[in-house]
Amino acid sequence: MLKATLEQWRMFKAVVDSGGFNQAATSVHKSQSSVHHAVQKLENALGVALFINDGRRVRLTEAGEMMLRRANFLLDEAHKIEAVAASLKRGTETQLRIAVDIIFPPELLYNVLDKVSQEYPLLRIEVMETVLNGANSLLKSAEVDIAISPFPFPTGFSEDLCEIEFVAVAHPRHPLHQLHRPLTKEDLKSHRQIVVRDSSTERKADAGWLGADQRWTVSHVRTSVDIITKGLGFAWLPLAIIRHQLSCGQLVPLPLEQEGVRKALLYLSFEDGDRLGPAARSLIGELRYQSMQLPSAERVFDNSR
Repeated sequence: MLKATLEQWRMFKAVVDSGGFNQAATSVHKSQSSVHHAVQKLENALGVALFINDGRRVRLTEAGEMMLRRANFLLDEAHKIEAVAASLKRGTETQLRIAVDIIFPPELLYNVLDKVSQEYPLLRIEVMETVLNGANSLLKSAEVDIAISPFPFPTGFSEDLCEIEFVAVAHPRHPLHQLHRPLTKEDLKSHRQIVVRDSSTERKADAGWLGADQRWTVSHVRTSVDIITKGLGFAWLPLAIIRHQLSCGQLVPLPLEQEGVRKALLYLSFEDGDRLGPAARSLIGELRYQSMQLPSAERVFDNSR
């Protein structure tokens, strides 16, 4: 038999979060005496003091600090259990929210969405295009159900989804192509590089080679492709996204001495698999299958010659 109830732990956490019994009573819509009684029963059941009076406020004892860490986990798990039950009660979900890093091949994404929509015609799908930390930031704040990100999700589930290959490219008439020799990093430094801005609001990150003295920063890879095809700079771009531009000669890979192709791993992440409905599971299965069809750099280059 458990000595403490979830409700007592909830009152304990409310006092910590609010800074006192009166404030906690207001936040949980109970009387001050009810909150105080619940915490007192909790202390008696555990046999330890959780709070020390400090003037008008209360502060945690050393034992209280330890109990708070465990209580946070316990209450979080309780919320997850209720969310799973709610998901089971609803059956098939009516909405699915996905954060997708912009380097993920769009044609592959469209195929996945179409397959899932055929299977679940009443499903509303919301796709949020992100850069670098943006997808995980949305997943962390529960604004999306599934994320495709170049970084693993630290607190939930993440698996390797696919490897994206990048190549440094420029318009065929760009000055770098006029050197007619293998290019060094020093050659690149003197020319404008086009980079894409991190869409996360929490922490910003840069990815790829950023050694150029002059850079233009944009918000989407499509903008970068447009700028490069006009001969206004060079960029590292995902091969799967620029296949058409390579095949028709609008873009040409730069003849680098080293690292002509770079690779980045994309991760498929979600918070809790038990909370995902059948449509989300179907989408994850399609993502796994379609990602296995990605072309390699050698195939793309062969088709562009």
